Amino acid sequence: MAIYNLGSINADYFYHVPHLPGPGETLAATSMSRGLGGKGANMSVAAARAGAHTAHIGAVGEDGKWAIDRLTEFGVDTRHITNLADSPMGQALIYVDDAGENSIVLLNGANFQIPNQTIAGALSEASPGDTLLMQNETLNQLEAAKMARSLDLYIAYAAAPFDAAAATSVLPYLDFLILNEIEATQLQEATGKTPESLGITDVIITLGGQGARWINNGTSRDFPAMLVTPVDTTGAGDTFTGYVLAARDRGLPMEQCISLAMRAAALMVTRQGTADVIPDLKDVDEARF
Repeated sequence: MAIYNLGSINADYFYHVPHLPGPGETLAATSMSRGLGGKGANMSVAAARAGAHTAHIGAVGEDGKWAIDRLTEFGVDTRHITNLADSPMGQALIYVDDAGENSIVLLNGANFQIPNQTIAGALSEASPGDTLLMQNETLNQLEAAKMARSLDLYIAYAAAPFDAAAATSVLPYLDFLILNEIEATQLQEATGKTPESLGITDVIITLGGQGARWINNGTSRDFPAMLVTPVDTTGAGDTFTGYVLAARDRGLPMEQCISLAMRAAALMVTRQGTADVIPDLKDVDEARF
């Protein structure tokens, strides 16, 4: 099977600061680095490193050819990434403090200009039972969901960054929904429905250091987090999502998918960076928690 990921591709610029800046505050960064990121790219890399055939659907500007090369190096199918001459690639300015917490500013760039024909061309190659994964750092999720439903694909959605209109529009098409506690509250406020009553087969709510909650057909089960000392929490949720869906794509029961993803996310927060440091299956298997 395969995972088709309609997702963002960003250049992540990391600025390490003693604490996250407040309103009007100027801080001196202690270091700066650039890496591959974007929720979409992170999830594609995680899914590929977890063993799934992963095709990324996206766009970059002329300044983003290096990002395509990096995705290819990580085993992601990049044939459906469009190069746009008149738009910069997406960017993220990421401030990381000494405790590993972060604050992020996004420039959408080419991520908001993915041509419909790129999406249609990618999904035309999909087979029934393949997965379509989407997030909110691109546009056209509803159109993609409708296309995927007509092709009998498994439709997965990460409701981040949260957008009430985008989330509510795709809910009727979803088989899988993943979101954090804050996003779950925002979605409940937008829909008037609890996560258990959304009518989606599988809902996962990530709980940070408390683990994750899986809601299957309205019945919930909690999974505890691994005990680690975080260095950088950026990309941990994306790693979790990619690993869950890759494991499901390989036919594992959801309980095992979540347990594996918990290990991958725990290992991820001990590393500095985003897509470039997402662990592979060997790393996760050998990790000691």
